[in-house]
Amino acid sequence: MRIAILSCFYPYRGGISQFNACLYGELSKGNIVKAFNFRRQYPDFLFPGKTQYVTSDDEAVPVESEALLDTANPFSYATTMKAIREWRPDLLIVRYWMTYFAPSLGFITRHMKKHCTVISILDNVVPHERHFFDRPFTRYFLKGSHGHVTLCEAVSKDLLELAPRARYAVIQHPLYSHFGEKVERQAAEKKLGIRSGMKNILFFGLIREYKGLDILIEAFKGLGEEYQLIIAGEPYGSFDRYRELIDSSGCSGRIHTFLQYVRDSEVKDYFSVADVTVLPYRSATQSGISSISYHFEVPMIVTDVGGMKETIGDRGTGLLAEACSPEAIRESILRYFSDPEIAAICRAGIKKEKERLSWENFCRQLLDFSAQIKNNL
Repeated sequence: MRIAILSCFYPYRGGISQFNACLYGELSKGNIVKAFNFRRQYPDFLFPGKTQYVTSDDEAVPVESEALLDTANPFSYATTMKAIREWRPDLLIVRYWMTYFAPSLGFITRHMKKHCTVISILDNVVPHERHFFDRPFTRYFLKGSHGHVTLCEAVSKDLLELAPRARYAVIQHPLYSHFGEKVERQAAEKKLGIRSGMKNILFFGLIREYKGLDILIEAFKGLGEEYQLIIAGEPYGSFDRYRELIDSSGCSGRIHTFLQYVRDSEVKDYFSVADVTVLPYRSATQSGISSISYHFEVPMIVTDVGGMKETIGDRGTGLLAEACSPEAIRESILRYFSDPEIAAICRAGIKKEKERLSWENFCRQLLDFSAQIKNNL
């Protein structure tokens, strides 16, 4: 089968690009696959991080791609669509995670729909930071696909609210496996410059308002001297208000910040020292961070938003906080550390999930779904 994937690939960095590289690699094992990339993903003024691109310090997996789509240049929409059409794919896969991409991707999928099967992988249908134009723009995009793959039931619910007759399949986010294996804990603690023998709580990933880092910092203030909080990730926007919370917490000496994009080879250091990963999200669909935590067999504490209960709380791989509040997060942390059996049960659950959440299984289900769609066209 000839499969075209339209999304961000190397030299763009981040979770979406990492996912696409894994998807490309697995699908290429039994198919002819071509990656169609962005020439410009976002205008710089719309990107809140330091850079969209791989730097000399990164170890992102290079994927050969054709960079054509400039989301800010409508003339490139037709050029990209024509190039994909001339390659003559049997299947076009498109990633969608932000309303900003609806005009460009929607134009291309709508024009490709009569030439091949079009499947969209929906990370989000409704974005975390909402705008008045989200619903009409997303409806425009959704109509360009024959079917949709969602990564959790929460996204499926959002999909059906906008497109009640949409054909979709839920295929859970597979595990990232390119970060290597855990290293010896004390060696990682020494490398990071943090104290050994502590109860380590990890907040990992891009720091954005909806991820609730402020809630976790407030929760941490009520924990004892044996606890240590590790914050690792690049802030999207200013970190000033979080810094003020840390400085006024009375426990800043036990809060360690690593405020930069974490290279692939360094990810293992943070998860090797972690006793538990905390995801105190105010809103969510699913989280790529949970996939990394699964890989390193680190249990999680999550809030009951989006697909977090479905993918973690119901799977026995972590604890579910009763509310998205400092008090509820603190209570869950204390509960987790109160009984070693809880961690053991969670790790056993994670090992079962690791067998299920392979890229091979994900791609097999994706192709089975696309075949069903094609047979019903």
